Amino acid sequence: MQDTVASVRRAEVERTTRETQIRVALALPGDAPAPPKISTPVPFLSHMLEALARHGAIGLEVEASGDVEIDDHHTVEDVGLVLGQALDQALGDRTGIYRYGHFSLAMDETLVDVALDLGGRPYLVYDLPAISGKWIGRFDCELVREFYQALAVQARMNLHVHLRAGGNAHHVVEASFKGLARALRMACGRDPAAAGVVPSTKGVI
Repeated sequence: MQDTVASVRRAEVERTTRETQIRVALALPGDAPAPPKISTPVPFLSHMLEALARHGAIGLEVEASGDVEIDDHHTVEDVGLVLGQALDQALGDRTGIYRYGHFSLAMDETLVDVALDLGGRPYLVYDLPAISGKWIGRFDCELVREFYQALAVQARMNLHVHLRAGGNAHHVVEASFKGLARALRMACGRDPAAAGVVPSTKGVI
């Protein structure tokens, strides 16, 4: 039986390597998600994942551990990777979804645009120059790009993230995650005008 978006709106993925141990359970927007349960050894990442879940109406559980005694790179990247895999699995064959999402999110002086396409062609366009080389507490902002790259590739998603105004690193990163959440909420939503239809002229994603 072919998977459809109506029957495959949840997924759970586990990944264990010598560097990290990650488990992600995900329920797509509109599927009565429970409050997020996030546990990672990177506090700022945990904060952003909770924002992603709440603003995206995504049911999300993340359990992660990793070699943070070296640095946070492996853990942040691998969480993005496993989250992307879970998103891809939960979408099934992507029948009946809107596919596209876009959101401009304002946070004080900051404005970030996020646009995405769940059309199966992974690509990242990342333009957050204000955070280059900066840290938020112990969090290296260079890891934001690594997270988004892993997420986009594994979710088979075309993702654009652009800073339009502002420079406070915390605001920029948080606005990008919340903008992503809102764009995903739109793109993953069920399109009543396209029930049972794959949103592609090719007939498959």
